[in-house]
Amino acid sequence: MRTYTAKPKDIERKWYIIDAKGQVLGRLATRVADVLRGKNKAIFTPSVDCGDYVVVINTAKIAVTGSKLDNKKYYSHSGYPGGIKEATLSELLVKNPNLVIEKAVKGMLPKNKLADDIIKKMKLYPGNEHNHTAQKPEKIEIS
Repeated sequence: MRTYTAKPKDIERKWYIIDAKGQVLGRLATRVADVLRGKNKAIFTPSVDCGDYVVVINTAKIAVTGSKLDNKKYYSHSGYPGGIKEATLSELLVKNPNLVIEKAVKGMLPKNKLADDIIKKMKLYPGNEHNHTAQKPEKIEIS
């Protein structure tokens, strides 16, 4: 018996839409990462990008458990001495809510060149409107 390896020509890409309103950040990010990577398909191959496109709407209305809104901190560094910046989750949700979900999903992807291609298939929108109605995305419910 031989192991099946997906080829790029065998992959059919679908579009999915996920409403993030009221969803817990971690559970939402794992579901998005699995669909982006293609782990929900029978032809999943770790070394091939066989995932689908995901549109996430209402990113500004996600939920978090506990006191993470005030205690969870995000850091960025400019590369210069003393160039570190710090922001709490509540500040980042007001300033750029898409960045919160992007960082959570990116942390769940493999740390290689494949992740750069995978993350480009995620489209984030803070409101209810999106530009991908022509692709006819299927809705994914997260329990």
